[in-house]
Amino acid sequence: MSAGDCEAGYMMMMMMMCCASCGKSEVDEVKLKECADCDLVRYCSDECQENHTAQHEEACKKRAAELRDEILFKQPESSHHGDCPICCLPMPLDESKSTMHLCCSKVICNGCSHANNLRIKEERREYTCLFCREPVLSTVEERDKRRTKRIEVNDPVAMCREGVKQYVKADYSSALEYFTRAAELENVEAHHQLSLMYYNGHGVEKDRGKEVHHLEEAAIRGHPSARYNLGCHEWDNGNTERAVTHWIIAAAQGRDDAIIPLMDEFRSGIVSKDDLAAALRAHQAAVDATKSPQREAAEEYRRKMKSSK
Repeated sequence: MSAGDCEAGYMMMMMMMCCASCGKSEVDEVKLKECADCDLVRYCSDECQENHTAQHEEACKKRAAELRDEILFKQPESSHHGDCPICCLPMPLDESKSTMHLCCSKVICNGCSHANNLRIKEERREYTCLFCREPVLSTVEERDKRRTKRIEVNDPVAMCREGVKQYVKADYSSALEYFTRAAELENVEAHHQLSLMYYNGHGVEKDRGKEVHHLEEAAIRGHPSARYNLGCHEWDNGNTERAVTHWIIAAAQGRDDAIIPLMDEFRSGIVSKDDLAAALRAHQAAVDATKSPQREAAEEYRRKMKSSK
């Protein structure tokens, strides 16, 4: 480390020990608080923070962007689907391979659902939810009524599902309301759906800034499709390095079509052979982690039922 780096580090430490505006040190009767947007400076009062705004603004914006990128480009531990609450294996990205139970809003992989259905049939018992043991709802009216009850108790999963239902019916204002409420309750899919609404201009004016905001919020929380779309957005804006990073993260989550642009950039010489190989290995590992004999049996049963129709 150079003498210049040591001096800069010392100055930074001193800035954090004193008010950046008036220089007052933190003592028993004086408590300093960090800038709301960055971690570079602290202030002893709101007045000092306001007085220092013009001087600090440029550095603050730069550091805030750096902190945002640290969060944004961190590889999520799993996709936003998480693990099946029964078998504890990662959920497949293909939502047709899982089932949501409206009684408790729990999503369970088809492998566990299929195994449970076989056991219930063999024992000649009433079909119940594998998670909460409530009777399975058989009619559309019953399911709608239960979803409404879940929404009334602020269930974000039920809100998002209702938003999708309204969106399909082209009731975009209602869909926007449900997605917004669900997103405020940290529902990841709701953020993704809001990004699509702002991209398409359905029920809202097209807004690239809001679209990207919701894509980022979803990607940070592990949504592979949002991550892939962010890569496409960065590519369109000429930010090749950021685009490639997004696609590598999406591939590592098991997103199949993220491999295609990575292959293209490899042929163009932008992605190295080692980076491509690592992305392919991570992608395959993510896909393999979602497999199990129970899930394969469920898929085989579904194929047989489909071919018999």
